[in-house]
This record gives sequence, structure tokens and C-alpha cells, in this order.
Amino acid sequence: MKAINELNEAEILSLCKEGDNEALTFIITRYRTAVEALASKYSDSPIERDDLIQEGMIGLLAAIKSFDCSKGTAFSTYCYTCINNSLQTALRKVSRRKDIPQGILVSLEEVTVNNNTALSAEDSFLAKESVSLLTNQLQNELSEFENIVLRLHMIGCSYTEIADKLCKKPKAIDNALQRIRKKLKVVSF
Repeated sequence: MKAINELNEAEILSLCKEGDNEALTFIITRYRTAVEALASKYSDSPIERDDLIQEGMIGLLAAIKSFDCSKGTAFSTYCYTCINNSLQTALRKVSRRKDIPQGILVSLEEVTVNNNTALSAEDSFLAKESVSLLTNQLQNELSEFENIVLRLHMIGCSYTEIADKLCKKPKAIDNALQRIRKKLKVVSF
């Protein structure tokens, strides 16, 4: 089989839709600068640059998932449109929140924990896609031990509690979390 960089874009996108993580990482890496460039157009917005880039990456992932080469449009054109639409949707949501009294807003944590309020269909779809892609990348990037440490840390266990559960020293847990942080910085998402 050919290496990813020897395939044309349509073949790489087809592999992405089949769940090939290497192809997905290749496309994300290729278009990350485009996401950053489009996000920088909105530097005066109330949304932080990193959050704008995250919204742009969500748009990129949606473009990868929904692109249909039979429509005759180049992926780059479609991708830029999806990224820009995602950024503008995020900006519209923020501007709508300005007019809502603060006491009415519900944090995402409350929505997730209490399950009293449902996310919109679009937000729910994008959240599931993001979590799925992130989970796959973490499985590939982190060792089994690091994955276990990360999961325990995410549910609120202290270094000592994690060390006790895994029969390790707290320093080993600290080292694992440091490695995880370094690996997460390079995860393309």
C-alpha cells in the first residue's frame, strides 16, 4: 500500500471516512494553518484565539466527514467554507449570549452532570465527533498506563489516590501526567 503522502487528496479523504487515523492526522495537519489563518481574521472578536482555532478545527472535522467529491467541488474550497461557517456560528452564539441575563446561563458542566438541558443537535453531533476523534488519538498517542492515569485524573482522583489504585509511587503518576501533557500539546485537534 502507498504511503499517505503518495495518495491524492480524494484517496486520503476516503481513508479518513473509513476511520484511518493516519489519514485523518495527515489532513488535519495539512489544513491546520488554514484554520489558524481563518481564525486570525477574527482577532478582534470576544472569543479567544485558541477557542476560535478549536471552532475552526470542528469545522474542518465536519468538512472531512461530509465532503462528497462527486459534487465537483475541491475539498479545499469546501473545507474553507465549513471552517468559516463554524467560526461565524461560534461568533453568533457569543453575540446572542450578550443579551441574556447571566443568571439564566447554564454551564456545560451543569448540562452534562444534571442532564436537565439538552444540547442542540449540531452541538451534540460536533461534541460526539470531537470526543470520538480525541479518544482515538489518545488511544494511539498514550501508553496503556498513561491512558489509565489520565482517566483517573479526569474523574478527580489525586496523585496519591491514583498511585494507590495502580500500586505505583506518586512520583510515577506525576511523571506520567507530565508525559501526557507533552503528548497532548502535539495532538492535532
